[in-house]
Amino acid sequence: MRRHLIALGILAVAGWTANGALSVTAAERRAITEKDLFAFVWVADPQISPDGSRVAFVRVTADQKKDQYDTAIWIAPTDGSEPPRAFTGGQRDTSPRWSPDGRHLVFARAPEKDGRPQPPQLYLIAMGGGEPRAVNDLPKGAANPVWSPDGKTIAFSSSTRPDELTPKPVAKSEETPHQSDVRVITQAAYRANGVAGSGFVDNDRPGQIWTVAVPASGAPPAAPKRLTSGEFSASNHRWSTDGTRIFFVSDRRRESYYYANDSDLYEVPKDGGEPSRIVSIEGTIGAYAQSSDGKRLAFVGTLHGEPERSYSQADLWVVDLPGGTPRNLTATYDFDVNGSVGGDQRSPRGQIPAEPVWTPDGHNIIVKVGEQGNANLVQVDAASGQMTPLTKGNQEIMGFTADAGAARIAVVRSTATVIGDLEVVPTSTGSSPRKLTTFNDALGDQLNMPEPEEIWYTSFDGKKIQGWILKPPGFSPSTKYPLILEIHGGPHTAYGNTFTHEFQWMAAKGYVVLYTNPRGSSNYGQEFGNSIQFAYPGDDYKDLMAGVDDILKRGYVDESRLGVTGGSGGGLLTNWVVTQTTRFKAAVSQRDISDWSNFWYTADFTLFTPTWFHKAPFEDPAEFAKRSPITYVNRIQTPLMFILGDEDYRTPPGAGGEDLFRALKYLKRQTVMVRFPGENHELSRSGKPWHRVERLEHIVGWFDKWLSGEKQSSSGIGYQR
Repeated sequence: MRRHLIALGILAVAGWTANGALSVTAAERRAITEKDLFAFVWVADPQISPDGSRVAFVRVTADQKKDQYDTAIWIAPTDGSEPPRAFTGGQRDTSPRWSPDGRHLVFARAPEKDGRPQPPQLYLIAMGGGEPRAVNDLPKGAANPVWSPDGKTIAFSSSTRPDELTPKPVAKSEETPHQSDVRVITQAAYRANGVAGSGFVDNDRPGQIWTVAVPASGAPPAAPKRLTSGEFSASNHRWSTDGTRIFFVSDRRRESYYYANDSDLYEVPKDGGEPSRIVSIEGTIGAYAQSSDGKRLAFVGTLHGEPERSYSQADLWVVDLPGGTPRNLTATYDFDVNGSVGGDQRSPRGQIPAEPVWTPDGHNIIVKVGEQGNANLVQVDAASGQMTPLTKGNQEIMGFTADAGAARIAVVRSTATVIGDLEVVPTSTGSSPRKLTTFNDALGDQLNMPEPEEIWYTSFDGKKIQGWILKPPGFSPSTKYPLILEIHGGPHTAYGNTFTHEFQWMAAKGYVVLYTNPRGSSNYGQEFGNSIQFAYPGDDYKDLMAGVDDILKRGYVDESRLGVTGGSGGGLLTNWVVTQTTRFKAAVSQRDISDWSNFWYTADFTLFTPTWFHKAPFEDPAEFAKRSPITYVNRIQTPLMFILGDEDYRTPPGAGGEDLFRALKYLKRQTVMVRFPGENHELSRSGKPWHRVERLEHIVGWFDKWLSGEKQSSSGIGYQR
């Protein structure tokens, strides 16, 4: 939002100003509000054209009246000569992908029927203009389109079954047969957070790879063909450089939750056939790319370790094709390949691509890395593993794609005061990035948003912990401010230099906000991340308290007005904090865990392998009880709010806030539970716009009541004592 690009050593170039808006002086700027979310514009899925002249991307906006997100495909020239322009007119258009010759785009559109979005279908549009043409019409929709190298075929994923392509006719005299809605469940993992409605997974419908011929102009859609089948899903598909095969990633083990995390890379002939495994490591395979000569493949791979770890750091690997042995290029680089930074403003719709990119000569590979609060691009020597930075600064490169010659890279970039702009980064030395979008600049110029102060402090055992302090606008060191400690989830994620609306609004409301990366966080090395295995929560709590002690020494925080909040793993730690100390005068626990045993039985994934616990709860109930906040509920004196999504299957309410709320009410302690209908674990990041605003109002309203003595917050929310 605010323009800090030059301070970060990045030159912003644009020949136009969005909306013709004039900048205002710092004195005229106002504080950010919770409802500014309705004015945010998000950029997702940057796809640079093969010749590097244009970028297609997804522009996401919030419709306040309809309480939904609208998505459309936009185009921006990479030379900045013209402002970005809308290219499609749908409300739910995503996943733009260039044809190899750059003359067409295929994209996914979710049509609407009776006011409800239907499964997305693929559409084709010529860059010269005209209306989009349907490529397919499948009962379960289509996603993730990928062009063949010759531009004649598109591969995509769908859970449609071939027998559903031709509906069976029903004679007029026949009654429609009864369709049972009874579920017969035979697998331990049967629900998934984010599945609409009931959250139940249809294990009889694994995602498979299909292909469809690109229809000629004026011709009807061709009949699609399913290439893979069976009980295992096929994902992350890509064409081979010669167009004869399609690669995909799959875990083809029955009930794989009994074993350590693992997936392999397979290939299937373009006309179908039996898949064959071509790359395997003792762990999972993520994003990958084949070299232009087809002789090698680079991939992001994560070893699960032996014995299995709670946290495993991703690396960049290279393998010779066919049949070579994978080689770890970053074995001595102790940070996260493809790492990211956590915030609440990643685009609520649209993908964030981050696949390895080969240079045309095959000598280097470009990847994203997460390192101590930042995510940047680096170039890795394919022989030695030596790294050369391509971008630098206190920022998060969220996603990226490169043109055919790897000369230009389109990125979405965020900082602590910038939501996320589209930029193009030349890979040649001495060239500066160019900013292509200014969607949020007019709003940002109105807002007084402070930059966070980075700190490092020493924890109880001498370990160094990184954190940030966000101070209120107009901060005075002679004033005593209330403090809110923010705790990230995961637990293996990390805070850092990316935009977080929640932090900025808390600061705008007069709070000092402290957010840190205690042990267990990603982007600080394998040992640091895995140090909480079988001890979570534990020493990470001590790291958090050391951070609070450090900020209190600075003299501008009122020790009698401390608050704490966090979501997911941060919700668990919030619950843990208030069972271990009474120093906090208010707490908000979001999508939390309070009872590890209950969570083991009801979460949408299993803990059957020894990652967080050595055994099952019925085998070692004492261990689960020892690390469960509910065990120590009698100790809680802090007024405690719970923020819960009714359809959260990642941290089910019955294993978290519901339990503690009922127990605290029994004990006649100060507590309130706020439930959000229809929302899952992603409430803070991609929940309905109004729910996201109301969530912020409830959180800050609770802190206003207990830390500022306000019976009702400025947003109009009050709570009975």
